[in-house]
Amino acid sequence: MVMEEYTSRRDGRVLIYRSVAPGENIAFTGSDISFGDLVLQRGTRLGPPELGLLAGLGISRVKVYRRVRVAVFSTGNEVVRPGSALKPGAVYDANSSFILASLRELGAYAVYAGHLPDDYDYMYRRVSEALRRFDVVMTSGGTSAGEKDLVYRVFNDLGEPGVVVHGVKMKPGRPTVIAVVNGKLFIGLPGFPLSCAMSFLTVVRPIIAKLVGLRDEEKRSVRARFAYRLRTGRGRAWLIPVSLVTTDRGLVAYPVTMSSGDISPLVRAEGYTYIPEGKEVVEEGEEIEVVLFGYGVKIPEVVIIGSHDVALHRLLSLAGLAGSSKVIPVGSLRGLYAAGRGEADIAPTHLLDEESGEYNTPFLDRLGLRGKLRLVRGYARRIGLIVAPGNPKGIRGLRDIVEKDVVFVNRNKGSGTRTFTDIMFRRAAEELGMSFKDAVSRVRGYSYEVKTHTAVAAAVAHGRADVGVGIEYVARAYKLEFIPLAEEVLDFAIPRDRLGKKGVGEFIKTLRSDEFRKVLESMPGYRVLSSTGEVIA
Repeated sequence: MVMEEYTSRRDGRVLIYRSVAPGENIAFTGSDISFGDLVLQRGTRLGPPELGLLAGLGISRVKVYRRVRVAVFSTGNEVVRPGSALKPGAVYDANSSFILASLRELGAYAVYAGHLPDDYDYMYRRVSEALRRFDVVMTSGGTSAGEKDLVYRVFNDLGEPGVVVHGVKMKPGRPTVIAVVNGKLFIGLPGFPLSCAMSFLTVVRPIIAKLVGLRDEEKRSVRARFAYRLRTGRGRAWLIPVSLVTTDRGLVAYPVTMSSGDISPLVRAEGYTYIPEGKEVVEEGEEIEVVLFGYGVKIPEVVIIGSHDVALHRLLSLAGLAGSSKVIPVGSLRGLYAAGRGEADIAPTHLLDEESGEYNTPFLDRLGLRGKLRLVRGYARRIGLIVAPGNPKGIRGLRDIVEKDVVFVNRNKGSGTRTFTDIMFRRAAEELGMSFKDAVSRVRGYSYEVKTHTAVAAAVAHGRADVGVGIEYVARAYKLEFIPLAEEVLDFAIPRDRLGKKGVGEFIKTLRSDEFRKVLESMPGYRVLSSTGEVIA
């Protein structure tokens, strides 16, 4: 059979311009699917390709699993719906949105059934009504064993056998409740967002997948090396969200800072690793299994690992890299090591050398990275003490933090701000005629560590601390007072072989641009330097 476009008519004849093989361009009966062939496996989710295949075979109706019906409640007097005014002590309901989207992704018919305040009778009545209309009832919050934790009591009182699981030995996700009543399933997820999400992903998702008729979901996982030594804890298994970085030697997993009440780790992580009960330490370079949240690992155009800086995100946006870059804040020191190992394309750093008073350059020699890394000059920013409006504790310097009854919030070890802070405490100790160790032992909160400047400001703004060391910009953003101590320099360390990478080139080009200069000048406490954007080492 010759395609018509390879022919023409002339004088009652057909001219053929292309030769064909015997049988070419002929669709023989049964050449695609023949009698007796398996068309679709039981448990296959019907999407556009599957529906098109069935229609092409003349099949208009097939037996399917009925979509499991799930009612989702939020609980607790402190919970309010997104879009409402947030009163003191209240929190937005993040869990319901996550649960509903996750259930619908699995193919369940999921409905938000409303909010349940901490009232036993009201909760019992609403859950009983849902029992009659739905196959599964899910709640978030109120699953612990406190006086106002009513969910497990309601589940247990609805009928036999009642609660079959109350608490699992893992963190986050410990206060999970599972009950069965009259053949219906009741699941109580923890109230803290990360705890709720991890419990859903590890405990609930496999159950719902079975109920909606999906074939056994194969765990989507990859092998990776752990980025640095991490101590967990005793008595339970740990689920640690991780951010993955692609290197020539395979994947590297960076743990995402978390607490059970956090929301952001699931956005910043590609998956999680399971640390079994009894294993208290994960060593640097140790191979682990990472269970993926999605269907693969996205490879960003630029990987940035190092110090946290608020101007960095504006720089990435101007460079057109905001959506194609990955930023992992681990502190300046770990960032330099990451760049030295080839895990980072760019490492923001602001490490002060106490002997020379110089920023960043001496550390290339000290860490044996000179020649491996190039240092690109960044910009200056003012650093100082962040205190409450009006400075109610009368804090003027680091000596006051040692001598006065104040609560301090510190930065994490390895960060440039922590290096600066310890240098300042060392100087204060000398003035007071005591050792550094004795001085910091008198500081309430010296061991209270956070990983970002904004976290320092938030701790002061919310009254968890009286003072912390951070940059002026975040103090102004939080409407706090700022007591300047110094001006520091934030530079960017880049592996030599990455300087020619397109995304890195765009980053440096934007760093040098007038447009970024204007942005930086509009940010309180920041200053462009005469050598900004130049390779200085």
